[in-house]
This record gives sequence, C-alpha cells and structure tokens, in this order.
Amino acid sequence: MYTLAVLVRALSLCCLVLLPGCIEPYMPEAISSTQSYLVVNGFINSQGSTSINLSRTYDIAAKTPPPIETGATLALEEEGGTRYPLRESTIKGTYTSANLALNSGKQYHLLIRTADGKEYASDYVPVKTTPAIDNINWQASEADLAIYVNTHDDTNTTQYYRWQYEETWESRPVLAPNIEYLNGEIQPLRTFYPLVCWQSDKSTPILVSNTVALQQDVVSQFLLRSFPNTTNRLRHKYSILVRQHALTREEYQYWALLKKNTENIGTLFDPLPAQLTGNVHCLNDESALALGYVSAHSVQEKRLFISRNELPNWWPLQSGYEDCVPPDTVENFPPDLAQRFSSRLFLPVNTVFDPKNGLISGYTYTVLDCIDCRKRGTDVRPSFWQ
Repeated sequence: MYTLAVLVRALSLCCLVLLPGCIEPYMPEAISSTQSYLVVNGFINSQGSTSINLSRTYDIAAKTPPPIETGATLALEEEGGTRYPLRESTIKGTYTSANLALNSGKQYHLLIRTADGKEYASDYVPVKTTPAIDNINWQASEADLAIYVNTHDDTNTTQYYRWQYEETWESRPVLAPNIEYLNGEIQPLRTFYPLVCWQSDKSTPILVSNTVALQQDVVSQFLLRSFPNTTNRLRHKYSILVRQHALTREEYQYWALLKKNTENIGTLFDPLPAQLTGNVHCLNDESALALGYVSAHSVQEKRLFISRNELPNWWPLQSGYEDCVPPDTVENFPPDLAQRFSSRLFLPVNTVFDPKNGLISGYTYTVLDCIDCRKRGTDVRPSFWQ
C-alpha cells in the first residue's frame, strides 16, 4: 500500500519535471489496477491481548478511507501446538484475542481466512521479550520542546526497537456564551457547554532504532516527538503514553524499509522506492498478495505528563481557537441571522450594547466548533488523567 503511493508520487514528479507538455500523468497498469490486496496491521502480544486490524489497499485516487476487512476468521497458532482464536470486536475490521501468556520458547504465527475464502498465514516467528522503558523525559529550548525515550537490555539480546505513542491533551474553548437562540428569540443560556475537553492522537511516524554497532544494548535519548513553542497541545496539560516493542532483525529491516519508502521520497534526488515484502502469504491463491509483518513479542509502556507551569512562561503557546477570536458582530437582528441561528449554523455568544444609550445594538456570534469543545474531543475525563 505504501509502496504504490510512493511510486505514484515519484512518477508524477518525473512527468512534471521532464515533460512540461505532459497533460495526463502516466499511470502504470500495476498502479492503476483496481486489484485490492489484504493489509494486516498488528503483532502477536505474548503477554496480553493480541489485536489485529485488517483492511484493503485502495486506488490512490480514492478520496474515501481504506476499506476494512470484516467477517474474517483469525487465530494464533503455536508451532506444533495450540490455536487461540481472535474475535471481531465492535470496531469492524479489528480482531482481538483473550489475554494470553505465550511460551517464550515456542514460535507462533497468525492464520487468516477471509470472508471470500482466501487463506493467509504469516511466517512462524520467535517470541521476543521487550525490556522495560527506563524513562521518558523532555527538554525545552527557546524555540521548542523535545520528548526522548531511554531503554537498555542487560542481556544484549534485544538490539532492535520500535516505538509508538498516544497523546492526550486538554482543550479549553476561549469563547463562553451567555445567551442562546431558542423558540425564535435570544434568551439567557441554558444549554450546557463543557469548559474543558480532552483531545487525543496516535503516532504516525515510524520510530525505529538499533544498537547493533554499540558495545552495549543501550538506547539513549531517542527523539520521539517535538513541538514548536506555539503548539496548543502544551497550553494546559499534556500526556504521552509510549509503547516499546522488541523486534527481530527481519522485522526491523521491514520497518526501516517502510520508513524509507514513505518518508524519504519527494525529490528527483531521493532514492527510488524499494520492494516492500512482509511475512504474510496467501496459501490458496498466489495472485492474492498481502501487506504487513506479524511478529511476536511483549510490550512495555510508560506515561509522561507535562503541565503548562513547567514550561517557560514566556512561550507564546496557542489555544487552538485562534480563528474563533474575535467572534463576528452583527448590528440589529437581520432575518437571515435568525435562520442561521435556528439551523445552528451559527450560535450567539454575547449581547452588544450601545455605549451611548445602553440599548441592545447587536450580537456577537460564532460557529459551534468555537464554543463546544466536544466537537474536537470528549468531555469525559480519561481514567489516567492526573
């Protein structure tokens, strides 16, 4: 999936630079094909619940999300031993197992049977034990903030690492209405709008590192995330949950190549995309390709909080609501505004009074997104929030 997208970008760029008179970009048959291949995303969790997401590749010109693969049958299988089923969860296309404690001395693989009868299997892989995260720390400079992770393995057997993270931060609207439009007239506010919500995001960069060239299996100050000193994520309170994965050499090579294919293409002088080969294969149809690498390992987690009062007080941190201030103002009450208020296309914020006579001269108004932080997140306080 990633390789196709990168190749199209490279070909389109070549067309634009080398052929100024080109009107229609050349699309190779393999790229313009509507053939849909299975995408397997996830790993076998040796100490907990395994979660596998199945989707399909899609046309690069498509404007819809990638199609999910529902109705499949999945199982983890121990080499020469037990099978453990995965059930499709309430999130369609996501399949989960019970909490398992797998034998670190055995090898495991994933079996998939799709609704159309195609059978897939990943290669058998050994179980790796992920060492604990030593710490997560941050450093603030004049212009930005950087978050780092540190870890080590005294046995010198891990050597290959990958990280993912989930971010959560407080979001507080800068506009608080005291009036609303109800039953055809402006009235005192009775509708509830939360004062604080929580927004969340998951990591998208591929974060991998190795210690092969080092005398000790130590990862020191690996950069996970950085922010400019204006980011709204740090305006109130921010948290990051880091997950650490131990990889085999083969899986590390897979992620490193995927990283190169997806992040380093952009100019004529970048390396051309390489063929990305995972470890999932179709057993009953050679033409049915599958993308993904399924490994088996445990996971280590650690969470970090950063509060505004820990950061330089002169940082110009933004609220995320800069486009909302100041709200629009209208004099009197034109009929079209009442229609917009009724449809909730716009919402009144405050009454404007004429300073000369103290009478109502108009209203300020804005869109719902500027008032209700639930449009950007949730007002349900996370269980881990401090």
